[in-house]
Amino acid sequence: MTENIEHKRLDCGIELAVLPLAGRPVVAVEIRILAGYAFERPEYLGVAHVLDEAIVKGTAKRDGRALNDAFDAIGATHSSYAGRERFGFSCLCLPEFLERAVALHAEMIRTPSFPPEDCAVAVELTSQTLAALEDDPQELAKKLLHRQAYGEPLGRHPLGEEETLERIGREQILDHWQRYFCAARMQVAVAGAVEPAAVADLFEREFEGFRRGEPDLDGLGFQFNAARSHHEKDLEQEQIAICFPGPAAQDEDFPTAQVIVGLLAGGMGARLFTEVREKQGLVYWVGAWSDQSRRSGMFHLGASTTPQNLEKTYTTLLREIDRLSEDLTTEEVERAIAGIVIRNQTRGDITRARAVELTEDLFYHGRPIPTEEKMARVQAVTIQRICDYLAGHPRDRLSVVTLGPTPEKSDAL
Repeated sequence: MTENIEHKRLDCGIELAVLPLAGRPVVAVEIRILAGYAFERPEYLGVAHVLDEAIVKGTAKRDGRALNDAFDAIGATHSSYAGRERFGFSCLCLPEFLERAVALHAEMIRTPSFPPEDCAVAVELTSQTLAALEDDPQELAKKLLHRQAYGEPLGRHPLGEEETLERIGREQILDHWQRYFCAARMQVAVAGAVEPAAVADLFEREFEGFRRGEPDLDGLGFQFNAARSHHEKDLEQEQIAICFPGPAAQDEDFPTAQVIVGLLAGGMGARLFTEVREKQGLVYWVGAWSDQSRRSGMFHLGASTTPQNLEKTYTTLLREIDRLSEDLTTEEVERAIAGIVIRNQTRGDITRARAVELTEDLFYHGRPIPTEEKMARVQAVTIQRICDYLAGHPRDRLSVVTLGPTPEKSDAL
């Protein structure tokens, strides 16, 4: 079934996609602003996350409690986050309250008051969360790997650094908001029992005159850094984090990459779990995933093991990728594809899932792509396509981070 998605850039500057879903009991609104932590000034890393903590604390019309009460009065759920390239707002509400929900988001986005005392609390909360990262070895290893492999600005951590957080106050929060919060940097998706023309009129009205700015359609540049490093930490387990370049979301090879990740870590029958954990008992956990910025992509592997098994775990992880082109079966490929399709069809609330998917389409592709089209690309992946991709993209440039006790000298690491 072809989806009747309305897609246009509004006169106010917003890029809008609307998916009418007749009979749905709720409407999902997803707002993305190209204002994530990759756009921060280097001396104020973490300011986007602090802004996220502070933006809900009041507007020109209401304090934070009154703002939350206004959302509660219409039964709307709402949340926000500061991502790598995007700042996001999510909302679910009944169709009859859509106008009020959008008006409240416009008030929050356009006229935040950033009370000084709440800004100070937001900085402190961010600092505490950053300190807690030291007690999460898996996330700490990811942070170290991103910084090493991605470099500036995509390798930054959302929580910034302790020394940069100390420099952040209301002035720096306000500066980030003024620089990047504008209609032209907004991508919005709405899904539910709505009329597209009415939704477009609503956003035109609420965001008219909101600093047009520049849309930043090109995305941030990226230069992969192949390197290996060990970070000593008093741990019982050794963390291994590996990444190497993969396709961007727009590349024709992206569906093949999705299937490769599914083959490696798409469930209990996937290769990393069965070979590395179940058969050899090398790891406490093991995983594989892909990570896409707007114009680049990366494969990731991760595991936690004992210091004694570090070298063997590392070589086994890479061996499992190489082995895909040697003994891959049709059954494995079909199982990986089925997993991707099923997860796409069953992920959470379908209305919100479709709105989120639309914002992803706008961000990566510049247009909505029907779900059926994306799933058809995945279902077209074959053993031959996987082997051709692996042959044409050897994993000969790796960025590797180990975290834990000092490892023994090894040629493998």
